[in-house]
Order: sequence, then C-alpha cells, then structure tokens
Amino acid sequence: MVYLAWKAGPEQYPPKELLEYAIAAEQAGFDAIDVSDHFQPWSEAGQACFTWTWLGAAAASTNRIQLGPGVTCPILRYHPSIIAQAAATVSALAPGRFFLALGTGEALNEYAATGFWPGYEERQERLREAIELIRALWSGEQVTYEGKYYQTRKAKLYTPPSSPIPIYISTLSPQSAAFAGKYGDGLISVGGKQPPIYKQIMQNFEQGAREAGKDPTKMHRMIELNVAYTEDIEAAIKEQLKYWAGTYIPALFDQKIYSPAMSQENGEVIGPDTVKKTGCFSSDPQAHVKFARQHLDLGFDYLFFHAAGPDQLAFLKGYARDVLPRLRQPEVEMKSTLSDATHQVV
Repeated sequence: MVYLAWKAGPEQYPPKELLEYAIAAEQAGFDAIDVSDHFQPWSEAGQACFTWTWLGAAAASTNRIQLGPGVTCPILRYHPSIIAQAAATVSALAPGRFFLALGTGEALNEYAATGFWPGYEERQERLREAIELIRALWSGEQVTYEGKYYQTRKAKLYTPPSSPIPIYISTLSPQSAAFAGKYGDGLISVGGKQPPIYKQIMQNFEQGAREAGKDPTKMHRMIELNVAYTEDIEAAIKEQLKYWAGTYIPALFDQKIYSPAMSQENGEVIGPDTVKKTGCFSSDPQAHVKFARQHLDLGFDYLFFHAAGPDQLAFLKGYARDVLPRLRQPEVEMKSTLSDATHQVV
C-alpha cells in the first residue's frame, strides 16, 4: 500500500495556522502528516513552536490521518524517557495512528540548547540506547535501565501507548541505513539525491533488517519530497529559500552551524537552480505524478510532500484533487488518464 502524506513545517508557520493546515490535509484526503521537531528554525524569519505540544493538538483535532514527528532527536535535548512518555500520550489521543521517527540530531537544535555535541558515532550509540529504553518503557512495566549514557530507576509509564508505536529511523546516507534496518521498524529519508544512493540505502537497510531477524518487505520506508504545485514557481522557490535554504547546506550537522543566523548565512550560497534539482516545481500534475512514481519505484511507500507556499491551503486542496488520485490509480490506468488530463490551480 502507498501512503501519500504532507510535511508540516513549524519552522515556517505559527502553531495555530499550522494546525489549521493539518485539519485541512485530513479533510483533503492525505494519509499522514510528519512534523519537524526543531528548537530553532532554519532562518531568522522563521518560527519554532514546541512540536510535542502541537502534536497533541493535532491528534485531538483530527480523526483519521496518521501523524508523527519527522524527526525527533531523543539523545541530548530530550531524555529518552521523556520521548517515551510524550509518544505514549499522543498515542492515547490518536489510537493506532501515531508513529515515532528518530534521528541523531542537528547542532542547530541540540548544541544550541545544551552546549553539547558529541561525534556521530557516540550520537548513534546514544540513539541505540534511547530506542531500547523507549521500547522498554512502552511495555508499561517498571524499568531500571543501566546504559552507558542513560539510566532509569523503576521508571514506569502509567499512561502507556494505546497501541503499538512503530519507530522509523532517519536515514540520509547508505552508512546509516543498516542501523535503521537493525534497530527500527522502518526508515525515513529526504529527497534530492541520485537514485544510486537510494538503491544503496535500501540494500543496506534490508541487510541490517535481515541480520536482526526481521523481514524487510514488511518494513515501511518514508521519504520527504520538496514540491510546488502552482503557476507561480518563482514565488514558491522564493519561499523555499526564505525559510528552508539552510536545509541544503552540506555542513548541516556541523557544530559550527547552531543558530538560524549561521544557517541563513551559509544558505545564501543556495540559489533557485539548487532548489529545483531537489524536487518537483511545476503546475503540471503529470510532472508531479512522474516525480512521485520515481520514488515509489525505488521502494518508498510513504511519500511526504513538502510545499513551502506561497499558499499552503491552495497546495493541499490542489494536490489532493489533481495529483493524489492519479497516484492511487494502477499505473496502466493512470497513464491513460494522464494523457487526457487538464489542470486548474485553486
């Protein structure tokens, strides 16, 4: 099954407005939402609400749509036991439709908030312990955990998850994919890379899953994709650069970049051509279907579409009307439909 989803950006929109878009996404027919969890935005012009408060509001304001953070770092700014509790609470508000996506973090959030930023190998080992502790606490039993980095003493969640919560692990390169397969229930990645990189990610992910005794064919693979569905492509790219240029920085996880000002300064070298190469910026629904299909063919089954604007509500309505139904059609039927397709943007 394919899940067609929306990426919510608290780095761009204030929480109440973003909540209105989440409700609109469910009403339009999107299957899932993932929402960033950042202490600071990518740009001085941006926002940065507390994602876990927002997730509770979104869970209570929706009825069908799946939702979860994309992604949370449970190793520095948060203690794993707090993430276990937060996730269990959102699960109680949204039974059977909450997921937890985890990663090793970015200096923009973790170093800025804690003044501490260990190397990648330590952060990955911390993440392994965090996953182990989170799952133990979700059992509802008392947990005394003696890890290298985290400890608990007879800790217990008295409001455990209402149903099993899958854990998806951030995988941005082939080097981290085996870890995701071994310790996660699936992976979450980002678009903009060449197909051979994703193929290697999938291969390493499946190898890690098999080594852990899992069946990788039953494990979900998520990806966030940059798109703009509008006649005014120039305005859409301008919004992308205004709020999200920092996400294109090669040194994204470097300790030197730990404030929006630093992110924005480094992001100034990013131009429209760079943005266009990482996604689909078009008013043609067929172009978006083709773009999405390429990632489905690579093995991803959750596609989170991220649009920076300039009109988020128009994007949600237009994409749900013109693109999502065609992606849900069998490919042979879709091709015949697209040959006669016409398009209007709300």
